[in-house]
Amino acid sequence: MRRIGCIAVALVAAILIAAGVWFAGGWYGGAEVEEDSPFVIPSGSSLTSVARKLEEEGHIGSADAFLLRAKILGGGDAIQAGEFMLPAGSSASSMLNAFQSGDVIRRFITIPEGTPSILVHEKLMAEPLLTGEIPVPEEGSVLPDTYDFERGEDRTKVLARMQVAMRNYLAEAWPKRKPGIAVDTPEKAVILASIVEKETGVGSERRMVAGLYSNRVRTNMLLQADPTIIYPITKGKPLGRRIRQSEIAAVNGYNTYTMTGLPDGPITNPGREAIAAVLDPAKTDALYMVADGKGGHEFNETLSGHQAAVERWYALRRSRGEM
Repeated sequence: MRRIGCIAVALVAAILIAAGVWFAGGWYGGAEVEEDSPFVIPSGSSLTSVARKLEEEGHIGSADAFLLRAKILGGGDAIQAGEFMLPAGSSASSMLNAFQSGDVIRRFITIPEGTPSILVHEKLMAEPLLTGEIPVPEEGSVLPDTYDFERGEDRTKVLARMQVAMRNYLAEAWPKRKPGIAVDTPEKAVILASIVEKETGVGSERRMVAGLYSNRVRTNMLLQADPTIIYPITKGKPLGRRIRQSEIAAVNGYNTYTMTGLPDGPITNPGREAIAAVLDPAKTDALYMVADGKGGHEFNETLSGHQAAVERWYALRRSRGEM
């Protein structure tokens, strides 16, 4: 009789152990995720609704079993909204850990230096994983950089981060400006930096170009920056043709061929390096520049030197069949 009792106790213990192994295995073992799969948790979701969604999408066999195991074996932290990647073979435990830790998929959108606001708007509106409408942001208000976002995020939030980044950068950079620079406000620095950004794509030239235009601003000399002619016509988009004489002669708040001083506003969104160049321009007496045929510019202090450089540029273009 005693032997039978021992056998019964052992049998019950074995059953309990097997049940425990099965229960734990269903939590820590591989679930039914056959391949890497994205999974989205909408804002405001409960663990129950997430479990139902996991079952509906075939990632787990039973929402009720998932919830029971989560209650007994899972952590008590709240789940986070967002898009998650469930690797193939994910366990129920690893899924819950990811949801609780907020280990969401981060996606990225890049705004290159010198991107005008109309193209920032188009890029954000063309991103299919973002939601909502936005207006064209104020020119010069966006700091070119790479920004992360989540699937389904509102475009207004992404744009706001870009604009906060610009304000924060200016707040940090402006107090470090060199004494005696040609601009007296951060806003004017952005305007001048937008011209520098458009006038050269060579990083090593930025401070020199900034020095040249700073000299022109100080002496009340016409800036004569071609991109300022184009901006009122295209709002920063490429013109796609040569500038017409009538456009060179146009009088408006941006054309620096017919007005002295800075234009009314930025002509693009300048990057950190262009702004830094304006805040610490090269010490130079240069007032003129022209393309050198090698991707950069030749700088001159005198009009006669500039005219000779222009002739060299024209001769090079004629040799290339461009004129």
